[in-house]
Amino acid sequence: MTQFRIGLLAFPAMTQLDLTGPLQVFASLPGAEVRVIWKTLDPIQTHGGLRLIPDTILAECPMLDVICVPGGSGVLDLMDDPEVLSFIRQQAEQARFVGSICTGALVLGAAGLLRGRRATTHWAWTDLLVPLGAIPTEGRVVRDGKFMTGGGVTAGIDFALTMVAELAGRDVAESIQLGIEYAPAPPFDSGSPGTARPEILAAVRERMAATRVQREAVVAKVAALLG
Repeated sequence: MTQFRIGLLAFPAMTQLDLTGPLQVFASLPGAEVRVIWKTLDPIQTHGGLRLIPDTILAECPMLDVICVPGGSGVLDLMDDPEVLSFIRQQAEQARFVGSICTGALVLGAAGLLRGRRATTHWAWTDLLVPLGAIPTEGRVVRDGKFMTGGGVTAGIDFALTMVAELAGRDVAESIQLGIEYAPAPPFDSGSPGTARPEILAAVRERMAATRVQREAVVAKVAALLG
């Protein structure tokens, strides 16, 4: 018997772990029906080459208890896509929770859903939440009412476990965490700007410079439309 209908948006050039990390958690939630949603059922090529196959199209998606938007370079197209933004707004009206992982928060912002709300995203792009009306807030997972946003990529697992605790209780969430052996012990303490060596941080920022120019332009355009 379906107790929780959870939808994860999939799209070209997305970061697959933003979706597959949470999906692994949600798939272990008793009573959960998990859907992978896009405009068509054609395979989607994610950033890095892995292909995902959606099982539900936007036009036929039922109302969801939880709608989640992953991130990745493909979000730039989503932020200017009326069909996708309309779908997210419609789902957000009835959903129990609305969530994002990584730069999926920029899509929620482009849909006008984060105005005046605390939110997070990947550390490199938190400042881009401001023009979209959100309040950048530190944290692997940030909740403001029914809106829950996760940090970059791997934070999607934290996001999903936090969501499961809200839906089914802490015991269920902890059981899933144990089942997937989610016990992070990274080989380096370089997972955030505050702990990475300065030269590593500088190199990563340099690699992101061109992407920043592009994203700033899209965010400015969307922010102007939002008023």
